[in-house]
Amino acid sequence: MVKTCFSALALAACAMTAAVAAPVLNSPDRHVAVTLHSTAGGALSYSISRDGKPVLLASSLGLQLQGADLASALTLTATSKARFINDQYQMAVGKKSSISYRANEQTYTVRNPQQQAMDIVFRVSNDGVAFRYIVAEPSLPHKKLIQERTTFALPPAAKAWLQPIAVAQTGWGRTNPSYEEHYQMDIPVGMPSPSPAGWVFPALFKSGDNWVAISEAGMDGSFQASRLAPESLGGIYSIGNPMAAEVYPGGGLLAEVDGTLTSPWRLLALGPLKTVVNSTLGTDLAAPAIAFDKQLVKPGHASWSWALMKDDATVYDVQKKFIDYAADMHWDYTLIDADWDRKIGYDKIKELVGYAAAKNVGILLWYNSSGPWNETEYSPKNQLLTHEQRVAEFKRLRDMGVKGVKIDFFNGDGQSMIAYYIDILRDAADAGLLVNFHGATLPRGWTRTWPNLMTMEAVRGMEFTTFEQADEDKMPTHAAMLPFARNLFDPMDFTPMVFGDIPKIKRSSSNGFELATSVLYISGIQHFAEIPEGMATVPAYVKSFLQELPRSWDDSRLLDGYPGQYAVIARRSGDTWYIAGINATGADKTLTLDLSFSNAGQGTIIGDAERSFTQRSIATGKKVAVTIKPHGGFVIKL
Repeated sequence: MVKTCFSALALAACAMTAAVAAPVLNSPDRHVAVTLHSTAGGALSYSISRDGKPVLLASSLGLQLQGADLASALTLTATSKARFINDQYQMAVGKKSSISYRANEQTYTVRNPQQQAMDIVFRVSNDGVAFRYIVAEPSLPHKKLIQERTTFALPPAAKAWLQPIAVAQTGWGRTNPSYEEHYQMDIPVGMPSPSPAGWVFPALFKSGDNWVAISEAGMDGSFQASRLAPESLGGIYSIGNPMAAEVYPGGGLLAEVDGTLTSPWRLLALGPLKTVVNSTLGTDLAAPAIAFDKQLVKPGHASWSWALMKDDATVYDVQKKFIDYAADMHWDYTLIDADWDRKIGYDKIKELVGYAAAKNVGILLWYNSSGPWNETEYSPKNQLLTHEQRVAEFKRLRDMGVKGVKIDFFNGDGQSMIAYYIDILRDAADAGLLVNFHGATLPRGWTRTWPNLMTMEAVRGMEFTTFEQADEDKMPTHAAMLPFARNLFDPMDFTPMVFGDIPKIKRSSSNGFELATSVLYISGIQHFAEIPEGMATVPAYVKSFLQELPRSWDDSRLLDGYPGQYAVIARRSGDTWYIAGINATGADKTLTLDLSFSNAGQGTIIGDAERSFTQRSIATGKKVAVTIKPHGGFVIKL
């Protein structure tokens, strides 16, 4: 349709709404395209297509700062030449060990009527789009963020898989938010969040034939962690802010800097589901690794008593038993959880560290991060709040021979709280300690920047299934959602795998399902929930599988799956492929898996019959048919 203007007033209106399109920025393979639109009225937006089909409709751009409106009445004043990004890096923890990131990058400079400038940097790779804002405006030396105006406009027929974020300082001990809610799956776009706090990243959508995962990366402590706002009328999602309480005491909520303000990257992995799940954009866009002794970067597996035995097990004799358990399983660590300082004490912990070292097992110790922002009483508490405290405590641990720390109960996503995470990581790195954050935010690519960060919780993990039957009943569906969202880019301490009984809970998953999670989920240190008594019931071939299971992966790929229903993922270590599959539905799932990528002539599959296992050899050829029972699973070793 041609729009026609008949009067001077109408001509002015047409001039204000006529769109001026910047040059299109394409991915290296030219399948993905981003177009920046600027109207004569100053509205700035972008749209994304793949193979000519819309993925994201015209979506807003801009920042509002104190003293500078860079979200309206903008003029596009400069467009840089496109440049090719070719980045190679190594990861100790993740889907791949050696990663190559290639993208085309272009910078657009816009100015408001006051001639204040902002750069918007776009990158387009074969697996998605990323952009960030840079404000270096010299007339505004102090830059305070009021609101980011970025939106993501999904087509009206799109569907969403989203996790609401809990209201700050609610829940047990006022420990929310911790990214520990259940997902809303396959819902229409535009459905408001059940929580006024909004939706967490990564946010997953299906837009026509394409899937889209929205998240962010490149968090250096100067910016708050963002989310999607609770309201999304018409399928238009906007960047949301942390709630006012989500700060370190006395610290800031939103970004506020002297000099240049640089936002994190807003990223959209997009394409077929396999492209999205195989994407590494979450770390591609993170800052390069700090200097850290590679000899200390040791991913591994850990025994852990608290999952099934809870607080009463944090005593000397039980922890010694779990060190023996780790040694028997050829695992690398034993985690000693909350209240060890009161129930065991530093001197006896030092004895356990020495005992474990003689068995080639490292000790990890739990800490409470919190000051006054919640009501938790578990200890050690109030010992990591300042740089001076951390330096002293981490030196003490290092001198004792402790390998790492699990730090729990953080206070959300405000800028000052994100800076607190970064400060802890830096001080732990200086002390040569590994880190696991719990009751925590999403890592957003930190495992690339901080090689000592092994894993983070930020998930409704297995421990919730030990509290209430309702959680256990939902577990299979929840577990089948995680590879497509929470564990998409970042390591996840779900604390998986139980073969025996959960006290006072009827388990809903089969043993094959549980075994599959040992491969399906990525975590730098995988803390297995099973205790020695449960492990004693499994066949020798299952125990051997877990003794030999790799600690890190060289390559990964999605073979088949659908969010919340089933997932089959292959991971390679050296020349050996491990394939894990789970079925969260109530019916048998028969799949034909193409295994030609493995170049293996034969392999072994461990399947299940509810609470028992089966093992058989398979001739792989190119395709193998596998039937997964309801709430069942399998692993294949090639």
